[in-house]
Amino acid sequence: MLNELLLTFAQWLDTHQWSTGIHESIYVYSWIEATHVLTLMVFLGMLCVIDLRMLGVIFPNVPASKIAQRLDKPMMIGFVVMLITGFLLFYAIPVRSTQSIWFRIKVVLLILAGINAFMFRAKMQASSGTWDLDPVPPKRIRMGAAASLVLWSGVVITGRTIAYDWFDCHKQLPEFMYWAAGCVNELAALKQ
Repeated sequence: MLNELLLTFAQWLDTHQWSTGIHESIYVYSWIEATHVLTLMVFLGMLCVIDLRMLGVIFPNVPASKIAQRLDKPMMIGFVVMLITGFLLFYAIPVRSTQSIWFRIKVVLLILAGINAFMFRAKMQASSGTWDLDPVPPKRIRMGAAASLVLWSGVVITGRTIAYDWFDCHKQLPEFMYWAAGCVNELAALKQ
C-alpha cells in the first residue's frame, strides 16, 4: 500500500516540466548536486566539531556552549541549503529515487538523525551550565553526540550509494528486495 502511494506520488512529480527540465539540463542538475555536496560538507564539518567536543575528543579547554553557539548559525544555514538542494535532486529524478533502497534507508536515517538532534539539543541546553567547562561532558551528551556521528555517517554513505544500481527494480532481485526498494510492478509480476 505505502509503496504504491509513494510510486504514484513519484510518477506525478515526474510529469512536471520542471522535474524533467532539471534532470535533462546540462548544467542545472550538476550545480544543484555540487551545491548539495558543498553545503553537506559545511553542515557536517560544523556538526563534527560540535559532536567531537561533546565527546570530549577535541577542544577540552573551550566551553562546549561557546563552540556550539559559534558554529550553530553556519551549520544551520548549510543544513537548510542542503535540504533544499536535496529535495530538488529528488524532484529531478523522483521515480528512480523512490525505488532506490539506498534512498529509502537515507530517509529513515535522516528522520532518526533529526530526532536525535532535537533530543540532543534539548539535553545540551538544559544542562550546559552544569558541565560546560568539563573536558568530558556527561554520558547522555556523549551518547547523543556519538549517535549523531553514526547516523550522519550513514546518511552520507547511503546518499552516495544512491547513484549505483545494485538493487534497482530492473534487476533480478529477491522478493524482499523488490518490496524494500518499492518495486511495485516487479512485485505484482512475481505474484501472477
